[in-house]
Amino acid sequence: MERRHLLLSATVLVVVLLGACTAAAAAAEKAAAVPSSCDAYRGSWVVDESYPLYDAASCPFVRTEFDCRLNGRPDTAYLKYRWQPSPPCSLPRFDGRKLLSAWRGKTAAFVGDSLVANQYESLLCMLHAAAPGARTNASWASGENSSITVRFEDYGVTLVYYLSHYLVDLVRDRAGRTVLKLDTVDGEGRKWLDADVLVFGSWRWWARKSWDYIQDGDTVLQDIDRTQAFAKGLQAWARWVDANLLQTTTKVFFQGYSPSHLHGQEWGAPPGTTCTAETQPVSDAAAAYRGQAPNPQDAIVRRVLAGMSKPVHLLDIAFMSQLRKDGHTTKYSGGSGPGADCTHWCVAGVPDSWNTLFYYSVLTAGNS
Repeated sequence: MERRHLLLSATVLVVVLLGACTAAAAAAEKAAAVPSSCDAYRGSWVVDESYPLYDAASCPFVRTEFDCRLNGRPDTAYLKYRWQPSPPCSLPRFDGRKLLSAWRGKTAAFVGDSLVANQYESLLCMLHAAAPGARTNASWASGENSSITVRFEDYGVTLVYYLSHYLVDLVRDRAGRTVLKLDTVDGEGRKWLDADVLVFGSWRWWARKSWDYIQDGDTVLQDIDRTQAFAKGLQAWARWVDANLLQTTTKVFFQGYSPSHLHGQEWGAPPGTTCTAETQPVSDAAAAYRGQAPNPQDAIVRRVLAGMSKPVHLLDIAFMSQLRKDGHTTKYSGGSGPGADCTHWCVAGVPDSWNTLFYYSVLTAGNS
């Protein structure tokens, strides 16, 4: 009996030790996967022959302007780069089925200009490639309230894109004049309240005047300094988010600055060079961008997000995108003119890596 008791005790001890070891290993693996010092937005582009993650020709959601291969781009090297964070960081490979399962029954909304649409359509293609047999329904609304809605029926997941150049209200007065209101988001914001995940982005359109008047409180002017206007508009957006989303479980993200490549001097090329004929990323990031003044939009975004009560995760894509002078649609955007588009990105391409980082943030860091 005593021997039997000892054997039983030994067995229990082994089970306990195995359980402790398993738990410790799991904890160590988790800690190693997401180190506290990890900055996934610092790293380099590496060639990965398993890329791209999908063929744009098989994606029903990418617009013609972003499909560079469809529009005759002959080189393919730009499709083969994967973003690799610097150690100790590492990125999980994008798993579209896992993301669809995590978002089951939920709505993710992308709100902003065509650069946000770049990311939105890239994500749709990545999900479609991961679950090619999933039933989808798509609908479009045109006009001033332009939107795209795609629903993955088998998962109950809805992805919406709302066109909003400024994130604040752009209205027409009684005389039919267009007024940009720097202090209100009421008209725009009502559409966003039902989303479980929100990705915002804005900047490019602040540089161009698409309004007759600009209004800040009771002050109405034809124009003001655009950087100042952007700061005021973003502060109004932040107040709206805090007032409407603070007590909700909605996850909020902000798309960082997406650079253009119109000036070759920025990467050591001769004056007059643009992105047009570029087929490789910047090879020496430190040398190419040494001494450049910080982008004012980036500083404004960081300052505003830091002052918010609602946690908002910055998708800090500026540095990684700066290196990709080869990733723009250039003359392969389907347009008839000879001009080079050095602002928008080919899909498939750079926005896929934005979405891998977005995926990483959704499943790990969230809004912490």
